[in-house]
Amino acid sequence: MTIAPPSGLGAGPAALTNEELQNFVASPLAGCAGTLEPDEWYPIAAKPARARVEAARALAVCAACPVRAECLELSLRTWSGAGQHGVWGGLVEADRNSLRREWLRGAPVTALLARLARAR
Repeated sequence: MTIAPPSGLGAGPAALTNEELQNFVASPLAGCAGTLEPDEWYPIAAKPARARVEAARALAVCAACPVRAECLELSLRTWSGAGQHGVWGGLVEADRNSLRREWLRGAPVTALLARLARAR
């Protein structure tokens, strides 16, 4: 599959359609493609700190992924379905849930990820 940059790419993931986001997340560009066992992407702990420990290998893959922002954007857009569960954009469900409130108020995922990077 060849991925051509969509017209809105310069504006960040928010400018992409769901289909374009899905193409990035499912592409060979994504660091997660076939790297870990499926269970490693779905921590079962309810507490965020424990979920992060359970998903440590998945989170490490996400940290270096070039489509991390697109993945997070897709997760937040599809929250009522698959986007709520597991690791997306380098974050466990509880972490994305807290960021989702800001995203719903208009904060771009790139700004949310940058703020998280500065905080760690």
